Amino acid sequence: MTEHEHVRVAVVGSGFGGLGAAVRLRREGVTDFVVLERAGSVGGTWRDNSYPGCACDVPSHLYSFSFAPNPDWPRTFSGQEHIRAYLERVTDLYGLRPHLRFDSEVKMMRWDNERLHWEIETASGSLTADLVVSAAGPLSDPKVPDVPGLDTFPGKVFHSARWDHGYDLRGKRVAMIGTGASAIQIVPAIQPDVERLTLFQRTPAWVMPRMDRAITGAERWLHRRLPFTTQARRGLLWGIRELQVQAFTKRPDELGLVEQLAKRNIARAIKDPALRAKLTPDYRIGCKRILLSNAYYPALAQPNVDVVASGLDRIEGSTLVGADGSTAEADVIVFGTGFHVTDMPIAERVVGADGRTLAEVWRSGMKSLRGATAAGFPNWMTIIGPNTGLGNSSMILMIESQLNYLADYVRQLDVLGGRVALDARPAAVDAWNAKVQKRMERTVWSTGGCTSWYLDPSGRNTTIWPGTTTEFRGATRRVDLGEYEVVRPPGATVDDGAARKVEAEA
Repeated sequence: MTEHEHVRVAVVGSGFGGLGAAVRLRREGVTDFVVLERAGSVGGTWRDNSYPGCACDVPSHLYSFSFAPNPDWPRTFSGQEHIRAYLERVTDLYGLRPHLRFDSEVKMMRWDNERLHWEIETASGSLTADLVVSAAGPLSDPKVPDVPGLDTFPGKVFHSARWDHGYDLRGKRVAMIGTGASAIQIVPAIQPDVERLTLFQRTPAWVMPRMDRAITGAERWLHRRLPFTTQARRGLLWGIRELQVQAFTKRPDELGLVEQLAKRNIARAIKDPALRAKLTPDYRIGCKRILLSNAYYPALAQPNVDVVASGLDRIEGSTLVGADGSTAEADVIVFGTGFHVTDMPIAERVVGADGRTLAEVWRSGMKSLRGATAAGFPNWMTIIGPNTGLGNSSMILMIESQLNYLADYVRQLDVLGGRVALDARPAAVDAWNAKVQKRMERTVWSTGGCTSWYLDPSGRNTTIWPGTTTEFRGATRRVDLGEYEVVRPPGATVDDGAARKVEAEA
């Protein structure tokens, strides 16, 4: 980074959201931008999560950009290495390398009310930007619980998203903490090699069969020769999931049949009635994310595996103690305990127009306008912001909708002309969030009887979108200037007639 560098747009993060934003900016004719990445390569969560068995639970052809189809996915559900390689190819295909700034973790971003730009401090230097697109993502900062006595444990400790590939688990006594999407992949991957595996389960997950298979050479040949077949496959996968949304958002009782199928999945692999009882959830399926695996339950039934169904209470040296008083000896602890989702650390590093951080503004709960902008933070936009997550489909669909919003945001700034910023009106933010939360009341995430990472400390669901991806795309197709305050430098005048007209209409 050059001294006093200024760019039109600074994108934070180089996962799907950040790379997608970079591609969309170039397609809009914006080339004066940088992508700030704290690591040394692109990939985001698909770079950081490289644990054994890591794979996606969304079909490959739906878990990719619509503008960059991949006819050569090797499996219907791709592994981490294939998704990361895909993101590297997208980076090269769209000429993004010159815009990347690796080892440039953002330390602080401050809005300058006089100059109408963001002052950004990174690990590799400082710069300013007219517009910031934060694509740090909710699955970027691992969450490790504050377990009493953890500091007394003499063995190896790491989080699933920071896997230590230099540590050999063979012949070790391993404690796996958590039963989320990462844990159900790690457990069967390491179970055959470890001496003993103890799974500390606070809450069991609903796990359905994973309909995974190798994609044949004939299929890949067809997708390469006839690209519309790739689009058709993606469209079919998308349509099926759109039809499922009503059960999650309006009629959770319809999920009872799916629940029965999930119970049969447990019964097929787990013959021990006591273990089966431990692994059967007591909440409505879908309240937590439904997980997919063909190997998880068979691994738990193996003789070298124990399940502590009360969760981890404390650690005493090399002894792990469950909440029910049971104990287990371990040489290594692996935390599969998720991420800082409703309290994203990036929010502590964003200082808005009134001198408060985004974390302070969101102290009572995250909220934004259309999942993108926050009041008091002009020309700042987030990709995968509050209430943009999905419970049953591909996040790439939501990201692309937000890229549409970003593109129109940039166009509106161009039309307004000169040094200008858009700041979401508090009333617009409140109205949008009131509507979202009202719709949330009927959903399985609110009525299903579970506590999930979708909820913030006050019990409000600030992560999931309570509707279809089609609805979200419609809501983010255009920027409504009536929802924004048009901000100009103190004493500035507007000479351009078109700009005055746009502001007047807003």
